[in-house]
Amino acid sequence: MPYPAVGPADLLRQNGVQVTAQRLAVLRAVSDRPHGTADDVAEAVRDDIGAISRQAVYDALGVLVDKGLLRRMQLAGSSTRYEHRVGDNHHHLVCRTCGQTVDVDCSVSAAPCLDVVDDRGFEVDEAEVIFWGRCPGCREADSAPSKLTSAVGGPSQSTEGEK
Repeated sequence: MPYPAVGPADLLRQNGVQVTAQRLAVLRAVSDRPHGTADDVAEAVRDDIGAISRQAVYDALGVLVDKGLLRRMQLAGSSTRYEHRVGDNHHHLVCRTCGQTVDVDCSVSAAPCLDVVDDRGFEVDEAEVIFWGRCPGCREADSAPSKLTSAVGGPSQSTEGEK
């Protein structure tokens, strides 16, 4: 999902964020690689503008998350990930095998999971729903015959008891 019609520099200005080459590069990197880790973002930024410290990437990510321009995701068993799709109530599908993460729109209505049966006094403004499973590529790879099996014409048969 691309950024709104306004350019990235104007987007930063509109949100009270000083425009720097590093912040612009971080925005581009997250837009180009949704659900990437900070290390993924740092690598893309280095490819884009040259040297940048890991701390500068973390600082830029932090500012952009705090201003609501990026979203931070913490998936169980994974490094923190970042995405540029903000301001809507979407969810994620995550492959248990390869870790591929994709966006899925809320499947019932605009924000059904924000209607908590007992909110215990909390003001709920966001919900994270993560669907776990296996992506088509991993399912296909698991169902494909192994090279050894197809090379020898099938699984080896036990010859126990034969002499």
